[in-house]
Amino acid sequence: MQYEYFNAVLINERDEEGNFLELVKEFILVPNDHFNNLPVNISLSDVQVPTNMYNKDPAIVNGVFWSESLNKVFVDNFDRDPSLIWQYFGSAKGFFRQYPGIKWEPDENGVIAFDCRNRKWYIQAATSPKDVVILVDVSGSMKGLRLTIAKQTVSSILDTLGDDDFFNIIAYNEELHYVEPCLNGTLVQADRANKEHFREHLNKLFAKGIGMLDIALNEAFNILSDFNHTGQGSICSQAIMLITDGAVDTYDTIFAKYNWPDRKVRMFTYLIGREAAFADNLKWMACANKGFFTQISTLADVQENVMEYLHVLSRPKVIDQEHDVVWTEAYIDSTLPQAQKLADDQGLVLMTTVAMPVFSKQNETRSKGILLGVVGTDVPVKELLKAIPKYKLGIHGYAFAITNNGYILTHPELRPLYEEGKKRRKPNYSSVDLSEVEWEDRDDVLRNAMVNRKTGKFSMEVKKTVDKGKRVLVMTNDYYYTDIKGTPFSLGVALSRGHGKYFFRGNVTIEEGLHDLEHPDVSLADEWSYCNTDLHPEHHQMTQLEAIKLYLMGKEPLLQCDKELIQEVLFDAVVSAPIEAYWTSLALNKSENSDKGVEVAFLGTRTGLSRINLFVGPEQLTNQDFLTAEDKENIFNADHFPLWYRRAAEQIPGSFVYSIPFSTETANKSNVVTASTAIQLLDDRKSPVVAAVGIQMKLEFFQRKFWTASRQCASLDGRCSISCDDEAINCYLIDNNGFILVSEDYRQTGNFFGEIEGAVMNKLLTMGSFKRITLYDYQAMCRTNKESSDSAHSLLDPYNAFFAAVKWIMTELVVFLVEFNLCSWWHSDLTAKAQRLKQTLEPCDTEYPAFVSERTIKETMGNIACDDCFKSFVIQQIPSSNLFMVVVDNECNCESILPITMEPIEISEHNESLKCERLKSQKIRRRPESCHGFHPEENARECGGVLGLTAKPIFVLLPLLLAIFSR
Repeated sequence: MQYEYFNAVLINERDEEGNFLELVKEFILVPNDHFNNLPVNISLSDVQVPTNMYNKDPAIVNGVFWSESLNKVFVDNFDRDPSLIWQYFGSAKGFFRQYPGIKWEPDENGVIAFDCRNRKWYIQAATSPKDVVILVDVSGSMKGLRLTIAKQTVSSILDTLGDDDFFNIIAYNEELHYVEPCLNGTLVQADRANKEHFREHLNKLFAKGIGMLDIALNEAFNILSDFNHTGQGSICSQAIMLITDGAVDTYDTIFAKYNWPDRKVRMFTYLIGREAAFADNLKWMACANKGFFTQISTLADVQENVMEYLHVLSRPKVIDQEHDVVWTEAYIDSTLPQAQKLADDQGLVLMTTVAMPVFSKQNETRSKGILLGVVGTDVPVKELLKAIPKYKLGIHGYAFAITNNGYILTHPELRPLYEEGKKRRKPNYSSVDLSEVEWEDRDDVLRNAMVNRKTGKFSMEVKKTVDKGKRVLVMTNDYYYTDIKGTPFSLGVALSRGHGKYFFRGNVTIEEGLHDLEHPDVSLADEWSYCNTDLHPEHHQMTQLEAIKLYLMGKEPLLQCDKELIQEVLFDAVVSAPIEAYWTSLALNKSENSDKGVEVAFLGTRTGLSRINLFVGPEQLTNQDFLTAEDKENIFNADHFPLWYRRAAEQIPGSFVYSIPFSTETANKSNVVTASTAIQLLDDRKSPVVAAVGIQMKLEFFQRKFWTASRQCASLDGRCSISCDDEAINCYLIDNNGFILVSEDYRQTGNFFGEIEGAVMNKLLTMGSFKRITLYDYQAMCRTNKESSDSAHSLLDPYNAFFAAVKWIMTELVVFLVEFNLCSWWHSDLTAKAQRLKQTLEPCDTEYPAFVSERTIKETMGNIACDDCFKSFVIQQIPSSNLFMVVVDNECNCESILPITMEPIEISEHNESLKCERLKSQKIRRRPESCHGFHPEENARECGGVLGLTAKPIFVLLPLLLAIFSR
C-alpha cells in the first residue's frame, strides 16, 4: 500500500538540495502557550514509529491510514474543551498518533526509544491485573549470549508489570534458586522499588548444571495457587513465563494436575537462541494453556517478542467489549526531550493519563479478541484540585489525592526532583506512599480509609517542616476525605486547627475595589483560580488580575470567575491601600532609612493579594529572587501561603518573626534578614489571621542595629559593667529554631547554634528551654558507593552485548574445553574484571532533628561542668519577637562535649531479617474494580508466530472515540 503520512521524526526535514525527504512533508508548527510554548500544529496529528520498527512496514502504513480519521475527532474534542492537552492513540502495531502534531527530537544520545506499548497507560488499559511467576533456565546450555538475552527478556517483562500486578522470579537447574531468597514461596507487588531490587539480583545469575523444568513448574503452580488463596495479589489473571533454550518434554501430567480443564494459569514460553529443536514442546505448552510461544534469537528481538503476551491477556477484555477507563499514577511527562527541557526551565507539571482500549467490533473476529490499540489523554493533576480553592483552606491547609495503591497523586510534600548540577527526577517519585509524607499516622488510619474509598474525618498532631526542612511547625490537623467519582483516586483536605474554620467577609463597591486594584504594586497569586482562563483561547494570555478587571467591567461575558473570592479581593485591596501611603512616607523620610538598610516592605492577605514596596532600586536588591516566582516558598502558590506568612501566623499575636533565608546550597550565607508579623481581627472568639506584613533588610544593617543596642546600659552613667565587647564572653542572637542571626564571628551567621556552642545547646535542651523534635524524610537521596564492573553494565549497552556475543561464540567453538577447565576459568575470581567504586545518589530514608524554643521561658541561666572548669551562660528572650540573646562564658573550654548537628542520618536496615520483612510487607491496597481474566469464547489457537491483522473500517472506531473524548 502506497501512502504518505506525517512522520513525527522526519517532518520538515530536507536533503542537501532542499527537497523534502521520503515520508516528509511541510508541517506548519507554531509555538502554543497551552502546550508549554512548544511548536505544535493544532489542526493535525502526526505519527511516531519506534526506532526498531520499519516506518514503511505495510502493517504500520495500513494502521496509520485508517487512523488518520482521528484527526477530526481530536480537533473537535479540543474545540469543545480547550482545557484538554495531549490526545493520542497508541496502536497495537507500535505506532503512536499524537495531537496536536509536534516534531520529535532525539534525546542527548541521538535516540528515540519511545514505544507506546511499553507505557503504563497502554498496559493498564489493554490488560487486567495479573499474578506472574517468571521461570529462568540457568542450566549449563544457557551460558554466554543466551543468558544475556534471558536476563534482558526478564527485564523487559518487568517493564510491562505495574502497581496492580504481583510477581516473583525463580531460576532453575537441578535446583530452584529464588532470585530473592527472602521471598521464597510468595509474590510481591510490582512497584518500582521491588522491580529494581530484582533487576540487581538478576546480575548474580550464572549458568551451570542440568535444567529440571518439572521441579520449576510444580513450584510455580503451587505459588500461584497458595498466593491466590491468601486473598492477596490481583485475584484476576495468572501466568507463568518460561524463559529457556529448550524443553525435553511437554510436561502434560503437571498441567493436567494443576491447570486443566479450566486453564486458569496461562503459559507463555520464550525460546532463547536460534535452535528450533525444542520449539514444538514449548509451543505445545503455550497452546495447551491459553498462552503464547515466541523465539528470541538476538537482543534486538526481545522487546517486540515480549509484547506478544500483552495481546493475549487483552483478549478477554476485548471479547467482553468492555471499555474500562483507567487512570495512571502521577508522572512527569518525558516523552518529548524538548518538553522535558521546558519543564526543567519552567517548573514541572505532574500528569495523570486517562485511557481505554480500542478494539474491533466485527463479530467474525470477536473470539480472537483483536486489540487495535489504546486511546488516551493527559490530565494535569492540578485540574483535579481546582474545585477546592486554596483560600478556603486557611494558612496551613492543603488538598491532596492518592491512588488505589496509596501512592501520592498530588501533595504539597511530594518532592519528585532533586538537584545535582541540574534538576533530575527521583527514581521512585511516582510511588511515594501517603504514609511517607503523613508519617505521624503510624497506624495508617488515614491512608487505609482513603484507599478503601471511605468518607470521613481524622485528626492528629503533625510536624510540618518549612524553610527547606530546617524549621518545623507543630500543629494539629483535621483531615477530611472522600473518593473522587469515576476515578481510582481519593481526595483529602487538611485543615490546621485555628486556621481555615472561620472566614471574614467584607463588602465594598466594585468601583472602590477596582480603583485600588489598579495600583502597580498590587499583585495576585498566579496559581490561584480567581477566574478560569483555560476555557477559551482568547483568555489564555491573561493574568488573573487582568481577568478580574475585565470580568468586573462586564467586558468578557464568557469568563467564569469565583464571585465570592473576587468580592473579598476587592475588600482586601481597599482596606490595605493606606499602607502604600505609609510606605511612601517612610521612603521620603531619609533619616529613617538613610543607609538603605531596609530594602523592601511587603504585605499579603488571605485572598492571595500582595503589595510590595521597594525602598531601593530593583537592581540594588540584595536578594533578587525574593517575592518572585524563582522563590516559590515565599509567594502565594497553589499549595501554600508564603513562608513569612505561615511562620508569622504561628507567633504570639503582635510579635515579629525574624529569620535568615536558607539557600539550597550546602553553605548558607544569606545576606538578608526577613521580619514579618500577622494581622488578626480584634475578635476574642475567632480572631482569624487576615494578613501578614513584613520587611526584608540587609543582614549587615540588622547586625549593626543589634550591636548598637547591646552597648546601651540602664546605669546612671550609661556605662556597662560588662558588654559584648569583652573578650571574656561571646554574644549571640539566635531565633526560636536555634539559628544564629548575629555573632561576633560573621562566619557563624546562619549556622545552627548547637554546632558552635554544643555544650550550651545541650544544657538548654536538658533544662527545657529548647526541645528536640525528631523528623523523618522518606524521599531523601543518599550518596552510596556502588561496585561497578563490566558484569554490572546495562544489558542494553551495545559494547557489552558485543562482548557477550563473542564470549558465547568462543564457548560454542571450543565446547570440548568445558570438560577440561573452561567452566572454572569462566567464573574464576581472578578474571580481569574492572572493579571500581562509583559514588551515586540513591533513594533512602533519613532521620534528622529540628529544634524549637519553649515559649513560656523568657530568661534563664546555667552552669556547665566541663573537664576542669564551669562554663556559665544566660539566655533572654527579646520582647515581641522570636529572638533570644545568648551570652556565653568564653574562658571555659568544653571540648569534651560534642557539637549538636542537624545532619540527617540514614535509616538503614542492618539486620537481614528486617530487610526481608520489609520486602514481604504489603500495605493495604484496593484492587481495580474490573477484571477480565478469561472468557469462554476466547480463541486460544492463536498461540505462536505473528498474528496478521488487516485494516478495519474506520466507521467502526469513530463512534467509540467520539464517546471517549466526550466530557
